[in-house]
Amino acid sequence: MAATRGEVLKIYKNMLRESGRFSFYNYRMYALRRVKDAFRQHKSIHEPSEIQLHLKEANKFLNIIKRQVIVGDLYKFEKLVIEMKSDDK
Repeated sequence: MAATRGEVLKIYKNMLRESGRFSFYNYRMYALRRVKDAFRQHKSIHEPSEIQLHLKEANKFLNIIKRQVIVGDLYKFEKLVIEMKSDDK
């Protein structure tokens, strides 16, 4: 079964959304950067079987991100200076 463009975009958006839920700024920015870089790196792949393989990997990583977001929420950190708005100071 060949993956459609819609499926690829859906997993990409889900990974970005979940990565953005990390409460710790450094984890959030790292995860967002890694997701974007990985999809950019593989954008030239056109072989359906290879796309399916990468989608399976992406789903595994999406589940890992979801679990880590939950674990990260158990440990709250103070916001970093870079995260604070001028109102919060």
